[in-house]
Amino acid sequence: MATDCREFSYDISQNFGDDFSFSARNDLLTVADVDKSKQRILRRLLTNPGDYIWHPQYGAGLQQFIGQSLSSDRFDEIRSLITSQMFLEESVAKAPAPVILLQTIQGGLFVQINYTHASTQNQVMLTFDVGLG
Repeated sequence: MATDCREFSYDISQNFGDDFSFSARNDLLTVADVDKSKQRILRRLLTNPGDYIWHPQYGAGLQQFIGQSLSSDRFDEIRSLITSQMFLEESVAKAPAPVILLQTIQGGLFVQINYTHASTQNQVMLTFDVGLG
């Protein structure tokens, strides 16, 4: 009988801006694979460069674009920034490249990212808002 030999690397579950998550038995929840990838990408994209004292270049700081005029050139700049930051995550496959859709919303920006998870080769969709509130 063949078994799946993939080794999973677990992280503590924490959505960006939230507290840690706990189980019904008060154990810290963990994440692996796609959920871990999504949490790490979201943290990277929403963290401002310089916020992590030991890694001053870490983060895309997408909030910096809120309140600015978002022309098609600016959208191209944001897509490029997102793509370059995503490629720093080992869970993101380089090919095919992520597809990034941006849309202005009241008080912010809606982001949809479609990418391939490197170890599972599954297609993943990550959506989030970057906004003032």
